[in-house]
Amino acid sequence: QVQLVESGGGLVQAGGSLRLSCRASGRTFGSYAMGWFRQAPGKERAFVAAINWSGGSTSYADSVKGRFSISRDNAKNTVDLQMNSLKPEDTAVYYCAGYSGYLYYSSLSPQYWGQGTQVTVSS
Repeated sequence: QVQLVESGGGLVQAGGSLRLSCRASGRTFGSYAMGWFRQAPGKERAFVAAINWSGGSTSYADSVKGRFSISRDNAKNTVDLQMNSLKPEDTAVYYCAGYSGYLYYSSLSPQYWGQGTQVTVSS
């Protein structure tokens, strides 16, 4: 089993930056892909970004491309989401997610979820 704990959420003005971090435990961290999702009020949970086991391949939702960056440190069991040029529409609860295998595919659903961290962007 894998446990995921997010941190780094908060309130920021539009145009600002935040860095989310997720710490994993319970399984060899370098053996599975990781991702970030978000859920805005009244909306379904949506994909934000993903990274494969080595960090060598990443994928982003069109809405965050060029503004967000996902990275991982397998030595520290962490995956981060750097969010720049934040917009009010980025306001959501952000969830860290773990996949069952080494690679990320858009057709896959995560197997593991964190509890979420709130990000609020004011205009």
